[in-house]
Amino acid sequence: MPGRIGILGGTFDPFHLGHLALARAARTALQLDEVRIVPSNVPPHRAAPGASSYHRFAMAALGIAGEPGLVLDDIEMALDGPSFTTTTLARLHDKGFSPSQIFFIVGADAFAEIATWRDYPQVLDAANFVVIARPGLTASSLAERLPELNSRMSSHLAPPTHPAHPAHLAHPAILLMDLETPDVAGTRIRQRASSGASLDGMVPPLVAAHITAHHLYESSESRSASGRSAAHELHEQESI
Repeated sequence: MPGRIGILGGTFDPFHLGHLALARAARTALQLDEVRIVPSNVPPHRAAPGASSYHRFAMAALGIAGEPGLVLDDIEMALDGPSFTTTTLARLHDKGFSPSQIFFIVGADAFAEIATWRDYPQVLDAANFVVIARPGLTASSLAERLPELNSRMSSHLAPPTHPAHPAHLAHPAILLMDLETPDVAGTRIRQRASSGASLDGMVPPLVAAHITAHHLYESSESRSASGRSAAHELHEQESI
Protein backbone atom coordinates (compact mmCIF):
# COMPACT_ATOMS: atom_id res chain seq x y z
CA MET A 1 0.00 0.00 0.00
CA PRO A 2 1.40 3.44 -0.92
CA GLY A 3 2.93 5.43 1.90
CA ARG A 4 1.59 8.88 0.97
CA ILE A 5 -1.40 9.39 -1.28
CA GLY A 6 -3.05 12.44 -2.73
CA ILE A 7 -6.83 12.57 -3.10
CA LEU A 8 -8.39 14.79 -5.74
CA GLY A 9 -12.14 14.52 -5.59
CA GLY A 10 -14.71 16.32 -7.68
CA THR A 11 -17.69 16.15 -9.96
CA PHE A 12 -15.42 16.16 -13.03
CA ASP A 13 -18.21 17.44 -15.25
CA PRO A 14 -16.05 17.20 -17.29
CA PHE A 15 -12.51 16.33 -16.19
CA HIS A 16 -10.35 19.19 -17.52
CA LEU A 17 -6.78 20.48 -17.68
CA GLY A 18 -7.21 22.40 -14.44
CA HIS A 19 -7.88 19.13 -12.58
CA LEU A 20 -4.88 17.53 -14.25
CA ALA A 21 -2.64 20.45 -13.26
CA LEU A 22 -3.75 20.23 -9.61
CA ALA A 23 -2.94 16.52 -9.45
CA ARG A 24 0.43 16.92 -11.15
CA ALA A 25 1.47 19.90 -9.02
CA ALA A 26 0.62 18.22 -5.72
CA ARG A 27 2.28 14.93 -6.62
CA THR A 28 5.50 16.65 -7.69
CA ALA A 29 5.73 19.19 -4.87
CA LEU A 30 4.95 16.72 -2.10
CA GLN A 31 6.61 13.69 -3.69
CA LEU A 32 3.46 11.63 -3.26
CA ASP A 33 3.49 7.95 -4.13
CA GLU A 34 0.28 8.40 -6.07
CA VAL A 35 -2.65 10.73 -6.53
CA ARG A 36 -6.09 9.15 -6.62
CA ILE A 37 -8.74 10.80 -8.77
CA VAL A 38 -12.07 10.31 -7.00
CA PRO A 39 -15.21 11.18 -9.01
CA SER A 40 -18.27 11.85 -6.88
CA ASN A 41 -21.55 10.12 -7.60
CA VAL A 42 -23.80 12.77 -6.04
CA PRO A 43 -22.01 16.08 -5.37
CA PRO A 44 -23.13 17.60 -2.04
CA HIS A 45 -22.58 21.30 -2.78
CA ARG A 46 -23.57 21.62 -6.44
CA ALA A 47 -26.51 21.20 -8.76
CA ALA A 48 -26.99 17.88 -10.53
CA PRO A 49 -24.16 17.29 -13.03
CA GLY A 50 -24.79 17.67 -16.75
CA ALA A 51 -23.28 14.25 -17.50
CA SER A 52 -24.12 10.94 -15.86
CA SER A 53 -21.83 9.39 -13.27
CA TYR A 54 -20.88 6.79 -15.90
CA HIS A 55 -19.66 9.45 -18.34
CA ARG A 56 -17.92 11.50 -15.64
CA PHE A 57 -16.07 8.42 -14.40
CA ALA A 58 -15.09 7.57 -17.99
CA MET A 59 -13.84 11.11 -18.66
CA ALA A 60 -11.71 11.05 -15.50
CA ALA A 61 -10.19 7.75 -16.60
CA LEU A 62 -9.47 9.11 -20.07
CA GLY A 63 -8.10 12.36 -18.65
CA ILE A 64 -5.35 10.64 -16.64
CA ALA A 65 -4.53 7.93 -19.18
CA GLY A 66 -0.76 7.57 -19.40
CA GLU A 67 -0.12 9.95 -16.50
CA PRO A 68 2.47 8.47 -14.11
CA GLY A 69 1.34 8.23 -10.51
CA LEU A 70 -2.30 9.17 -11.20
CA VAL A 71 -4.91 6.47 -10.62
CA LEU A 72 -8.70 6.36 -10.67
CA ASP A 73 -10.57 5.44 -7.49
CA ASP A 74 -14.26 4.46 -7.44
CA ILE A 75 -14.64 4.78 -3.66
CA GLU A 76 -17.51 7.29 -4.02
CA MET A 77 -19.24 5.89 -7.10
CA ALA A 78 -21.22 3.20 -5.27
CA LEU A 79 -22.69 5.66 -2.76
CA ASP A 80 -26.36 6.48 -3.27
CA GLY A 81 -26.25 9.69 -1.28
CA PRO A 82 -24.00 12.77 -1.45
CA SER A 83 -20.23 12.22 -1.55
CA PHE A 84 -19.02 14.06 1.55
CA THR A 85 -15.28 14.48 2.04
CA THR A 86 -15.51 13.41 5.68
CA THR A 87 -17.12 10.09 4.64
CA THR A 88 -14.50 9.40 1.98
CA LEU A 89 -11.64 10.11 4.37
CA ALA A 90 -13.20 7.83 7.01
CA ARG A 91 -13.39 5.01 4.46
CA LEU A 92 -9.71 5.52 3.63
CA HIS A 93 -8.90 5.27 7.35
CA ASP A 94 -10.82 1.97 7.40
CA LYS A 95 -8.55 0.77 4.58
CA GLY A 96 -5.51 1.37 6.77
CA PHE A 97 -4.41 4.90 5.86
CA SER A 98 -3.62 7.27 8.70
CA PRO A 99 -4.48 11.00 8.45
CA SER A 100 -0.79 11.85 8.07
CA GLN A 101 -0.59 9.66 4.94
CA ILE A 102 -3.47 11.37 3.15
CA PHE A 103 -3.10 14.66 1.27
CA PHE A 104 -6.50 15.97 0.21
CA ILE A 105 -6.02 18.25 -2.80
CA VAL A 106 -8.40 21.15 -3.22
CA GLY A 107 -8.50 24.43 -5.09
CA ALA A 108 -8.29 27.66 -3.10
CA ASP A 109 -11.79 28.63 -4.27
CA ALA A 110 -13.33 25.48 -2.80
CA PHE A 111 -11.30 25.61 0.41
CA ALA A 112 -12.44 29.18 1.01
CA GLU A 113 -15.86 27.62 1.79
CA ILE A 114 -14.45 24.97 4.15
CA ALA A 115 -16.65 26.18 7.01
CA THR A 116 -19.70 24.91 5.10
CA TRP A 117 -18.33 21.38 4.75
CA ARG A 118 -19.83 18.55 6.76
CA ASP A 119 -18.03 17.84 10.06
CA TYR A 120 -16.05 21.07 9.96
CA PRO A 121 -13.67 21.64 11.70
CA GLN A 122 -13.18 17.96 12.65
CA VAL A 123 -12.71 17.03 8.98
CA LEU A 124 -9.39 18.91 9.04
CA ASP A 125 -8.04 16.27 11.44
CA ALA A 126 -8.74 13.47 8.96
CA ALA A 127 -6.03 14.39 6.42
CA ASN A 128 -3.53 16.98 5.34
CA PHE A 129 -5.23 19.53 3.09
CA VAL A 130 -3.25 20.71 0.08
CA VAL A 131 -4.71 24.02 -1.07
CA ILE A 132 -3.60 25.11 -4.53
CA ALA A 133 -4.15 28.56 -6.04
CA ARG A 134 -6.84 28.98 -8.64
CA PRO A 135 -7.09 31.82 -11.16
CA GLY A 136 -8.18 34.91 -9.27
CA LEU A 137 -7.50 33.50 -5.79
CA THR A 138 -4.10 32.72 -4.31
CA ALA A 139 -3.73 30.06 -1.66
CA SER A 140 -1.75 32.41 0.59
CA SER A 141 -4.66 34.88 0.69
CA LEU A 142 -6.67 32.31 2.65
CA ALA A 143 -4.57 33.02 5.73
CA GLU A 144 -6.32 36.38 5.94
CA ARG A 145 -9.74 35.08 4.92
CA LEU A 146 -9.64 32.19 7.39
CA PRO A 147 -7.73 33.56 10.40
CA GLU A 148 -9.08 30.84 12.69
CA LEU A 149 -7.02 28.30 10.72
CA ASN A 150 -3.75 30.26 10.61
CA SER A 151 -2.03 28.05 13.16
CA ARG A 152 -2.52 25.03 10.90
CA MET A 153 -1.43 26.70 7.67
CA SER A 154 2.02 26.45 6.14
CA SER A 155 3.55 27.36 2.79
CA HIS A 156 6.75 25.48 3.62
CA LEU A 157 6.93 22.28 1.60
CA ALA A 158 9.55 20.19 3.37
CA PRO A 159 10.79 16.99 1.69
CA PRO A 160 9.28 13.73 3.01
CA THR A 161 12.44 12.92 5.02
CA HIS A 162 12.44 16.28 6.82
CA PRO A 163 10.97 16.43 10.36
CA ALA A 164 8.78 19.36 9.27
CA HIS A 165 7.07 17.32 6.57
CA PRO A 166 3.37 16.79 7.35
CA ALA A 167 3.88 13.03 7.56
CA HIS A 168 5.94 13.57 10.71
CA LEU A 169 3.74 16.16 12.40
CA ALA A 170 1.47 15.38 15.32
CA HIS A 171 -1.54 16.95 13.61
CA PRO A 172 -2.46 17.19 9.91
CA ALA A 173 -1.52 20.47 8.26
CA ILE A 174 -3.04 22.84 5.71
CA LEU A 175 -0.45 23.32 3.00
CA LEU A 176 -0.80 26.45 0.85
CA MET A 177 0.64 26.21 -2.67
CA ASP A 178 0.64 29.28 -4.92
CA LEU A 179 1.27 27.51 -8.20
CA GLU A 180 -0.10 28.58 -11.57
CA THR A 181 -2.87 26.39 -12.92
CA PRO A 182 -4.86 26.74 -16.16
CA ASP A 183 -7.79 29.15 -16.09
CA VAL A 184 -10.34 26.50 -16.99
CA ALA A 185 -13.85 26.10 -15.62
CA GLY A 186 -16.38 23.35 -16.16
CA THR A 187 -19.17 25.87 -16.80
CA ARG A 188 -17.31 27.41 -19.73
CA ILE A 189 -16.46 23.99 -21.14
CA ARG A 190 -20.08 22.87 -21.03
CA GLN A 191 -21.18 26.10 -22.70
CA ARG A 192 -18.70 25.62 -25.53
CA ALA A 193 -19.62 21.95 -25.90
CA SER A 194 -23.31 22.86 -26.08
CA SER A 195 -22.66 24.88 -29.22
CA GLY A 196 -20.21 22.42 -30.74
CA ALA A 197 -17.22 24.77 -30.26
CA SER A 198 -13.67 23.45 -29.96
CA LEU A 199 -12.46 22.37 -26.51
CA ASP A 200 -8.76 22.55 -27.41
CA GLY A 201 -6.66 23.77 -24.50
CA MET A 202 -9.45 23.08 -22.01
CA VAL A 203 -9.68 19.31 -21.67
CA PRO A 204 -7.33 16.43 -22.50
CA PRO A 205 -7.77 15.22 -26.11
CA LEU A 206 -9.32 11.88 -25.12
CA VAL A 207 -11.88 13.69 -22.97
CA ALA A 208 -12.77 16.00 -25.87
CA ALA A 209 -13.23 12.97 -28.11
CA HIS A 210 -15.52 11.33 -25.54
CA ILE A 211 -17.64 14.46 -25.22
CA THR A 212 -18.00 14.66 -28.99
CA ALA A 213 -18.68 10.96 -29.51
CA HIS A 214 -21.45 10.88 -26.91
CA HIS A 215 -22.85 14.37 -27.64
CA LEU A 216 -22.42 15.39 -24.01
CA TYR A 217 -23.64 18.85 -23.01
CA GLU A 218 -25.11 19.53 -26.47
CA SER A 219 -28.20 21.67 -26.59
CA SER A 220 -31.29 20.29 -28.30
CA GLU A 221 -30.69 22.64 -31.24
CA SER A 222 -27.10 21.54 -31.61
CA ARG A 223 -28.09 17.88 -31.31
CA SER A 224 -30.74 18.32 -34.00
CA ALA A 225 -28.26 20.02 -36.30
CA SER A 226 -25.78 17.22 -35.69
CA GLY A 227 -28.43 14.65 -36.52
CA ARG A 228 -29.38 16.45 -39.75
CA SER A 229 -25.72 16.63 -40.74
CA ALA A 230 -25.22 12.92 -40.10
CA ALA A 231 -28.36 12.05 -42.05
CA HIS A 232 -27.22 14.24 -44.95
CA GLU A 233 -23.80 12.59 -44.96
CA LEU A 234 -25.39 9.13 -44.99
CA HIS A 235 -27.65 10.15 -47.88
CA GLU A 236 -24.67 11.43 -49.84
CA GLN A 237 -22.80 8.15 -49.29
CA GLU A 238 -25.79 6.10 -50.42
CA SER A 239 -26.06 8.20 -53.55
CA ILE A 240 -22.50 7.46 -54.65
